[in-house]
Amino acid sequence: MAENKRDYYEVLGVSKTATDAEIKKAYRKLAKENHPDLHPGDKEAEARFKEANDAYEILSDSDKRSRYDQFGFAGVDPSYAAQNGGGFGGGFDGGFDFGDLGDIFGSFFGGGFGGGTRSRTGPQRGESLRTGLTITFEEAAFGCEKEVSLERVEQCEACKGSGAAPGTSPETCSNCGGSGTVQQRRQTPMGVFATTGPCPKCGGKGKIISSPCKSCGGSGQTRKRKTVKVSIPAGIDNGQIISLRGQGNAGRNGGPAGDLQITVHIETPRGLNREQKEALRKFSETLKEHNYKERKSFFDMFKK
Repeated sequence: MAENKRDYYEVLGVSKTATDAEIKKAYRKLAKENHPDLHPGDKEAEARFKEANDAYEILSDSDKRSRYDQFGFAGVDPSYAAQNGGGFGGGFDGGFDFGDLGDIFGSFFGGGFGGGTRSRTGPQRGESLRTGLTITFEEAAFGCEKEVSLERVEQCEACKGSGAAPGTSPETCSNCGGSGTVQQRRQTPMGVFATTGPCPKCGGKGKIISSPCKSCGGSGQTRKRKTVKVSIPAGIDNGQIISLRGQGNAGRNGGPAGDLQITVHIETPRGLNREQKEALRKFSETLKEHNYKERKSFFDMFKK
């Protein structure tokens, strides 16, 4: 069933020509208005908060925003295309597959046409990971250093990512010559067409591993729990996302690792009287305009 998602620009209430600053300002406003801490038990507010986070994650990244502007949700979420009729072909009835069309034209014109088979033999970027981090209001005001513990995919140390047992190497597939793809001829009512698909012998990898590495089972990767340090800048907003490049899952075939995206949640001080709550609200609104001494004097009032 197709997933009903709102346009990310519509979610943040900005135009498609909005600047990075305008997108950031719109996101912060929505995050503050709909944060779960301010609306405990409100599922609609929680959904709006998540929707705003998803939109900001894409539109705040120039590469992801470019893919979204060009291809829509299918350009930034591979699973969306599968759920909604195969991306570009999803808007036509009759089950016509533009992926097959790309393979057919690719066989005639040398590849690169349409949505043909993607090679698994080239460098592949690792998946990005998401996690959350809760800090105190004082830590948000002054900035701090924190540690995040997570489980991620890393290159196998024993085989250095090759998947082959130490002392051995993967062999080039004799069926596809290392390309990972093979050409097949198909008889259709329109005539004989040549299509390209994954090699059945190597599974599209282009390599055959006769002696798999015992540490990773031949995958070339292992899962490990790691602790990553993250620097929280002074004056950070609630719901703001910090991206640590290269701290996500490891890539394949020499591809780079994905990113680690950390959503920061700020604890609201409890047990405050009305005057303190009002002071806290004003302080939060003008946090970035205050210097260190003014911040310190503000927190001193809560220690009396």
